[in-house]
This record gives sequence, structure tokens and C-alpha cells, in this order.
Amino acid sequence: MSTENSNNIKQGGTSAASSSTPAVNRKKGIMFILMSAFFFSLMTVFVRLAGDVPTMQKAFFRNVVAAVLAAVLLVRSGNGFSVQRKNLPALFMRCSVGTIGILCNFWAVDHMRIADANILNKLSPFFAILMSVFILKEKPNRVELLSVLLAFIGAAFVAKPGAGIASFPALIAILGGFTAGTAYTYVRKLGLGGEKGPVIVFSFSMFSTLVLLPNILLNYHPMTVRQFLFLVLAGCSAAIAQLSVTAAYQNAPAKDISVFDYSQVVYAAIFGLLLFGELPDGWSFLGYAIIIGTAFGKWYLMTRQG
Repeated sequence: MSTENSNNIKQGGTSAASSSTPAVNRKKGIMFILMSAFFFSLMTVFVRLAGDVPTMQKAFFRNVVAAVLAAVLLVRSGNGFSVQRKNLPALFMRCSVGTIGILCNFWAVDHMRIADANILNKLSPFFAILMSVFILKEKPNRVELLSVLLAFIGAAFVAKPGAGIASFPALIAILGGFTAGTAYTYVRKLGLGGEKGPVIVFSFSMFSTLVLLPNILLNYHPMTVRQFLFLVLAGCSAAIAQLSVTAAYQNAPAKDISVFDYSQVVYAAIFGLLLFGELPDGWSFLGYAIIIGTAFGKWYLMTRQG
């Protein structure tokens, strides 16, 4: 990250809730969050195209590639790998819940419509609001609490809990959204603590790789060249997305940029329709509208109050 960004992170220590973020940083944050949304969506497409490869094996190869790319960035930067001792607990939590989130998201993508899996995973900004109470000591206001309630209502239309066993993948996707929201709250905490993006991405990717390695060694599923290439592309997309979202939250407060993360829903719906012939039903569209509308409404109100 640039010196300007590092200085902005250090000043005040509470920029996550501050409305004084310079316009140039807000623009960078929006650019990075849009970029991360596109590449996360592209990652889920490659994961689906990889076919019947087990979920843990998909997650393993996705993280190996991301770890290698992050390591290359660290070496080229000349800074090497170093983490402040005070940030180790937060880094461990980011890695742990992030790994759970990946497994949930990948499994959901393989068992439900790609657009539905993505929108439920995009509950993460709302879960981040709840978790920030415990992690960042930030108390949500009425607008934020209402946004959480509306988001769950929208998720209910997508998940269709009355569908019996068919709703189980939706519950897994929601769990993925929860763990992702928690992980990104820790990303923000680490950014405020002065940790650099490539260090965070490398730590998470390597941690996930090591956790998944025993399962891969014991239950390796042979892959075709085509499947292997798709998983490599998934890893490349994931690495770019992780670096982008980390940079986004280091450049601007979540209240200013998180709403743009919902562009992933649009990308996912387009990819799902063009590549897999998936057309969401009316209830899913209603759920999308509620969740995205809530996000935009929350962003508009909070920026006016800012």
C-alpha cells in the first residue's frame, strides 16, 4: 500500500467509522471493491466449471495459487513477510473463519444456482455490521440494524426455507456469508493495525492450504487437464479479488464502499445465464431487489449523515 494510504490508516485509529475519508481514497476504495466483486464472481464460475472435483480439493487448489501469487508480490516488494505480534490473534481469526467461508461458498456454488449462492454470500456486509460490535467495538445505529433485518428478509426469499431439503444449500451459503463478513471485519482490523494487503492474503491462503492438505493427501480425486486449468484460473481470480478487497477496506470505510460489493450479484446472474442457462425465479429476483435495495439505501442515508 502507498505511504498516503498507510498514513490514512494510522490517523485516528477509528477510520472505519469516520466520515472524513479523503475523496481520492473513497474513489480508490470503490474501484477496488468493484474489481474484487468481478473477480470473486469469476472465481465462482471457474469453480463450477471444474465440475465434480470435491469441494475441499477445489478450495485447496484455489488457495495454493493465491498463496503463490501473494508470495511473489511479497518478494517483489522487498519487504518480506512480517506480522506485528499484537496482530497475530486477529490474523489467526481472519484465516480460520475465512477458510470455513471458502468451503461453505464453494459447496453452495456446486449445489444451487450460482446467482443465488452469490447473493446469500453477499450477506457478508450485514454480518460485518453485527460482528463489528465485538471485533471493532462499534455499535450499530438504527439504520444499520434495520438493514440487517431487511437483508435477512431478502435472503429468505432467495433461500425459500419452506422448500425442505432443498433449502440446506441455502443455509450453507448463509453460513458462508456470516464467516466472510467476520473475516472482512478482521481484515479491516488488521489494516487499521498496519498490516499490508499481500501479507494478509498470503497468510490466509497458506493457512487454508495447510489445513486442507491432509484431506487432499488422503482423498485425492484425479482431475483432467481441463479441470486443473479451471482451478488454476479460480485461484488467480481469487488472488486478485482478495488483494482488491483488502486494498478497498484499507482505502475507505466500509460504509462508503461496501454497497458496491453487490455488483457481484449482477456479474453472477449474467455468468449464470450465459454459461449455465440459469434464470432465477421471481422470488429470487424479489430477494435480490430487497438485499441490493437495502444496501443502496443504507449507503445513501449514511453518506448524507456523514
